[in-house]
Amino acid sequence: MFESLSDRLTGALAGLRGKGRLTDADIDTTTREIRLALLEADVSLPVVREFVARIKERARGAEVSGALNPAQQVVKIVNEELVGILGGQTRQLAWAKTPPTVIMLAGLQGSGKTTLAGKLAKWLKDQGHTPLLVACDLQRPGAVNQLQIVGQRAGVAVFAPHAGTVEGSDDSSPGDPVAVAAGGLAEARTKHYDVVIVDTAGRLGIDEELMGQAAAIRDAVDPDEVLFVLDAMIGQDAVATANAFREGVGFTGVVLTKLDGDARGGAALSVREVTGVPILFASAGEKLEDFDVFHPDRMAGRILGMGDVLTLIEQAEQHFDAQKAEEAAAKIGSGELTLEDFLEQMLMIRKMGPIGNLLGMLPGAGQMKDALAAVDDSQLDRVQAIIRGMTPKEREDPKIINASRRLRIANGSGVTVAEVNQLVDRFFEARKMMSQMAGQMGMPFGRKGSSRKAGKGKNKQAGKKKGRGPTPPRNPLGAGVPGLPAGFPDLSNMPKGLDELPPGLADIDLSKLKFPKS
Repeated sequence: MFESLSDRLTGALAGLRGKGRLTDADIDTTTREIRLALLEADVSLPVVREFVARIKERARGAEVSGALNPAQQVVKIVNEELVGILGGQTRQLAWAKTPPTVIMLAGLQGSGKTTLAGKLAKWLKDQGHTPLLVACDLQRPGAVNQLQIVGQRAGVAVFAPHAGTVEGSDDSSPGDPVAVAAGGLAEARTKHYDVVIVDTAGRLGIDEELMGQAAAIRDAVDPDEVLFVLDAMIGQDAVATANAFREGVGFTGVVLTKLDGDARGGAALSVREVTGVPILFASAGEKLEDFDVFHPDRMAGRILGMGDVLTLIEQAEQHFDAQKAEEAAAKIGSGELTLEDFLEQMLMIRKMGPIGNLLGMLPGAGQMKDALAAVDDSQLDRVQAIIRGMTPKEREDPKIINASRRLRIANGSGVTVAEVNQLVDRFFEARKMMSQMAGQMGMPFGRKGSSRKAGKGKNKQAGKKKGRGPTPPRNPLGAGVPGLPAGFPDLSNMPKGLDELPPGLADIDLSKLKFPKS
């Protein structure tokens, strides 16, 4: 959503690079570009004025004039001010001293309250809580049924004693949402749910009936948090709507939805500055997993093209199996990585979301927009189909995949033989490269061959400790024989397991053999 804003801001700051000293003209030009970028992104005009004024004042102060790199100092100032607009520090939910904690959702119709209720419930469940969804949206046809479906997908209980408005029904009284909210709170206390999420009705616009009903539900359940659900795509109406809800109902936090849209979305950045209420959560997708805590510093970093590595790490920690990752690392070090291991790692990455989104969290990803747009996740599906078309033995040892096997795999997975060849060849190349990199980085070796390589390393270290010269090449038959070249085998004292030699070899008189002087 903030792609255009990010491009304009990074472009405005790029002109400062390479300058050892910033003049007033440079600062004026940069702040003018920043002002235009924010206005084009639908950020509220009062917010833009204050934001630009703070940047200009700090840019002309001592912290920039005395800096070794003034351009980087200005970027730091812009980043800090942007973090301030977005709320400064991350705020967590306020929990009740005595459970259950009541969270009430409010907002316009179509802002995504019902779906967000399911996302929030799933997120809380993953945090170890036992949430209960309460269906108080009895106005919109199908709202109660939708909440029940969302709750079932999230694995969360739903309190819905009334079906609400049914399309095509002559019943003019859909039910009392205030009574449903009070009943849901009593149900939670009886069955020991520690969080209650109340989904309320919305309207297409602000009206007295909407505000009166929301205020009555608030008074009935006395919520610990009232979250205003804001559609980030509604433009300048975001500020007016937020102010209306703040005056009519009052809310303690904001949730931004539909951040994956292509609207300019800058008005969402104005809500925190205008209302003074922090943004708690952000939703960027239709899946229940597309929901996370809003971190102002991370969002500012993404807008300025600095990436969001912390969120990427958190997602990896949630979806990656640490034990399997450690085993895969050991196999990489020993060159024993199989196609089965490769498939497991790929599936873990797919759970984290689209590859383009993951790469977009890396610093400097804004300069690779065309490359990121060309990333096609369907290619991973084809790779998965090819690997699943192999037998377990073929996945374990890809070297046995000959021409006939490749034809069978291609026919079974719906691809061409050339694609199978390409996958196998690239796998061997990647395995070789990863093994070499692992050796340079000191990664652990795998189980097979680990004792041999580890023992070899210990011998070298032991030799260095005793002050001996370079260790001769290891000979599997034993130690050297006096009077013969270093490392020549002593057949009379062979290690265990090598005592069976070909007939006649043990009878050779080694002292009569002639070797070149070298």
